[in-house]
Amino acid sequence: MLPADRKSSLFILYLCTMIIINDVKNRVGKEWVATVGFFDGVHLGHRFLINELRHLADEQHLPSAVFTFPVHPRIVLQADYQPKLLNSFEEKMELLETTGVDFCAVLNFTLELANYSASDFISLLADKWRVRTLLIGHDHRFGHNRAEGFDEYVKYGSMHGMQIIQASSYTKDTAIVSSSKIRLLLSQCKVKEAAELLTYPYRLKGHVISGYQVGRKLGFPTANIKVDEPFKVWPGTGVYAVWVYIKGMRYKGMLSVGGRPTFDDENLAVEVHLLHFSEYIYQEQIEVEFIEYLRENKKFDTVEALIAQLMNDKEVVENILSL
Repeated sequence: MLPADRKSSLFILYLCTMIIINDVKNRVGKEWVATVGFFDGVHLGHRFLINELRHLADEQHLPSAVFTFPVHPRIVLQADYQPKLLNSFEEKMELLETTGVDFCAVLNFTLELANYSASDFISLLADKWRVRTLLIGHDHRFGHNRAEGFDEYVKYGSMHGMQIIQASSYTKDTAIVSSSKIRLLLSQCKVKEAAELLTYPYRLKGHVISGYQVGRKLGFPTANIKVDEPFKVWPGTGVYAVWVYIKGMRYKGMLSVGGRPTFDDENLAVEVHLLHFSEYIYQEQIEVEFIEYLRENKKFDTVEALIAQLMNDKEVVENILSL
């Protein structure tokens, strides 16, 4: 459930219109116009593809559908693989709802499915899921070892009465928009640039856990966040202005990613100081939106110098989040 005061028109535009299907036995309606992908981030490039899908479906007077997976396919193929995700599965589904697509079919990616050839996979979509038209991302490949390309897809599709169409490529300022590009921006602390490509501020969601209470002793108590999704990407180390959502309310916050260098603590943590807030929130669910990078984490010569910097950070955050 989204906080009532979240202000993101792109995020709420089509909320609660998409039907989620987890089993072919439960598929609804007639034939579909569909596309397939992992859609991590549901960013501008994904939205461009899905918008093209919707227009194509309208032209054919058919519902639109997105096929995706609950876990990253490489986790199934490599037991020790640790993906760097922009979204948890639940977040991805919420975001896909905002695209206006009619259906989302969730395929359980198994070793059996991983061994499907492109021909096998197209047969599955055509014969069992009744996909009439498949829109392929301009650089997307599927099938075992991704050995074949668009020309082969067209041939296999025609064998099953399925039309295969290659989507247009999408660029922003002449650069390709991709999940990997956004991950790079986040690692560089460029959260504003990442938000432009995502169409929403990057978020971390978790639960408040007990910490060392160093911030409380300094007059800046912090909520230490245990991020729920273990594979979720953390922005680069530093201090950020953030919006904080807790108990259905939104608060201004100053957040640190990293250690506590002044106290010789190098353990990575995410902790946030909520402005104008004094409630007890241990074990509560908390979500933060990264709005702007303030500065790097650094070691101060004295505790007094650190407190002076925190006072300045607080004033900067007040100004940024009051605009």
